[in-house]
Amino acid sequence: MKRTLYGTTYGGVAVNDTAEAAVIAEELRKSYRDKEALDGFDLLVRPGTVHGLLGPNGAGKTTAVRILTTLLRADSGHARVAGLDVRRHSREVKRQIGLVGQQTAVDEALSGRQNLEMFGRLFHLGVSRARSRATGLLDQFGLGDTGNKPVKQYSGGMRRRLDLAASLILRPAVLFLDEPTTGLDPHGRAEIWSMVRDLVAAGTTVLLTTQYLDEADQLADRISVLRAGRVIAEGAPDELKSRLRADRIDVVLRDGEQLAEAARLLGAQELDADSRRLSLPAPEGIDTLLRVATRLADGGIKTEDVGLRRPTLDEVFLRLTEQKEVAA
Repeated sequence: MKRTLYGTTYGGVAVNDTAEAAVIAEELRKSYRDKEALDGFDLLVRPGTVHGLLGPNGAGKTTAVRILTTLLRADSGHARVAGLDVRRHSREVKRQIGLVGQQTAVDEALSGRQNLEMFGRLFHLGVSRARSRATGLLDQFGLGDTGNKPVKQYSGGMRRRLDLAASLILRPAVLFLDEPTTGLDPHGRAEIWSMVRDLVAAGTTVLLTTQYLDEADQLADRISVLRAGRVIAEGAPDELKSRLRADRIDVVLRDGEQLAEAARLLGAQELDADSRRLSLPAPEGIDTLLRVATRLADGGIKTEDVGLRRPTLDEVFLRLTEQKEVAA
């Protein structure tokens, strides 16, 4: 990775002006006593996209978010959010961002509406504007019918939606989501995913940290993988999967008795008689798939399914974070 201070290239991506980046960080470092939480952390997030931060526990994700949201000061390095330096213009940065932390920030004793109006007043919107904004957000997040109920009666998904609504009181340019769906059931997670997509479609930039690899795969336009406080790999989800060069062909036969012959024709070593399945590497991707299909047809092997399988993001994550030496 070529590093220049708010310079012209970042990870091979041209950056002509810092205004092109919703979030940009360079060489951020942060230590807690003898532990180095960030060790030269770099990041560039394009406007109107979802950028995922992935890494094992202790990799530095939350520390990076806390620095970028002005809640923590880096020991060294530089960062800008919405074009503003997070150290020199922290107050202005706070008016350009929203933050949804790992724990909900709403008051369970208050109603959903009261929570949003309270946040509006804290942001100096005034009584009328805070009330109007609360009504709009309750409707936007499907809470209009339950807005007057105390939050303690809300489901986990409803509380998370309210928390997300509260982060949008000031219509932030950049929204930070730190493990936003932790503890939610699949339905609740799907609701949050849908709302995040709607926000990005409307122009909001989202920086997402998550432990759920399928969440990053579903939502993120680009992903940065962290290990030991620095980015060790970055790219679109499909791009990261391609780097493993681990595409495979899965073949399911109609007749299990043809399994041995199919394996001989293809040179396959991985067989499963119970599922009538065999698997082999696909170093040339779709070209390998076409050759396999042709060879099976020419050999009179009847197939039920032939497919190209790419590595999952889970496999990419495990491979990258288990490596001892990875070039950034």
